[in-house]
Amino acid sequence: MTRRFRRRALTLILATSVALSQVTPAAHADPRPASMDSVEAWQQSTSVRLDADGSLSDVLALASDDVWAVGQQEIWDVWKNRGTIRHWNGATWSEVPVRDATTAGNLRGVAASSPADVWAVGDGRDGLPYLAHGGITGFDRVRADGLRAGDWLGGVSAEPGRVVAVGSGTSRDAGQGKAVTGLIVTGQDGRWTIQETEDEGALYAVSAGFAVGDTGTRPLIVHRSGDTWKTMRVPDIPGGYLRDVQVDSAKRALAVGGVYHGPDDVEPLVLSWNGKRWRRVELPGTDSRLYGVTGDGKGRYWISGYDPSHAAKPFMLRCEKDACEIIRGGATRDRNSVRLQAVAYLAGKGAVWAVGHAVDAADRYTDVVESFGPSEPLPKDS
Repeated sequence: MTRRFRRRALTLILATSVALSQVTPAAHADPRPASMDSVEAWQQSTSVRLDADGSLSDVLALASDDVWAVGQQEIWDVWKNRGTIRHWNGATWSEVPVRDATTAGNLRGVAASSPADVWAVGDGRDGLPYLAHGGITGFDRVRADGLRAGDWLGGVSAEPGRVVAVGSGTSRDAGQGKAVTGLIVTGQDGRWTIQETEDEGALYAVSAGFAVGDTGTRPLIVHRSGDTWKTMRVPDIPGGYLRDVQVDSAKRALAVGGVYHGPDDVEPLVLSWNGKRWRRVELPGTDSRLYGVTGDGKGRYWISGYDPSHAAKPFMLRCEKDACEIIRGGATRDRNSVRLQAVAYLAGKGAVWAVGHAVDAADRYTDVVESFGPSEPLPKDS
């Protein structure tokens, strides 16, 4: 097995194993700069109540009564495993139907340009990548021309009239044999196009014309220029990979991931974009795994993940002006570890939503939703 596929297998395991549970006491924060004093720590931990062994992979907050989450249920049962789309209406979580007989497997990403234009991506039970489009009344599967068995989709972004999904697949160029390359799938005006990255590798997230992943040995970032995607220069970090990106503007963005040294030796990685170059951000001492990032559009970011040295506590980094601090939630007796896979900022409300899962002593998974913010009323268990 090549290093790329060992890394890919590890990443998929990490992306499937995430931990949290029911009600948690308010989190404490390590000392932070005065400029961050207005932001409070976690206020409550809840669940959307997925079927047994469920996990949430991504979250999108459009309004305090319009929050979306995607993931999968019964992840260890090959016959019952299925993807799920959940919606928060301000009072309760509900499952939104997907009108498709083939059904989805794991759903990894969700994005929207409006409440009625929501997209989810992941795996299809038929072996093909899965794209679903809809809103609160339900979703329909969308077949993108050119996708084939063996292709994989991990992230999605949406704007009026355009949706972009990213992932990986074998090269469409027969001259390159079985090379694994990043895929950028764009839907616009009813037509679909598929482009490949210049380098071998895989893409895991996309935001506002930036997509991130890795080549199998180093971080990979590509940027849309007109109708093409071009590889950007990034710091030379052997073993580095990126799993999410938050773009504030053409001159400010943050990408997060890690540096793989071995199965039990992964250091966190954050790269900052200033409009001219990507640079590595110095982080507080931690061996955490970083999975998701969101921001308020003004230079403040929240990064979700998992800290193996405090496995039972929800973990997040808060960054501003390239200075990051650790904040942790409280531990409870019924969960051995907590992983927050994704995080979303609710513009105008100052609220942050993070999702993932918790694992108990019997290795049972429970989906988790963490709410975080100074003023927004937070959901109660539903």
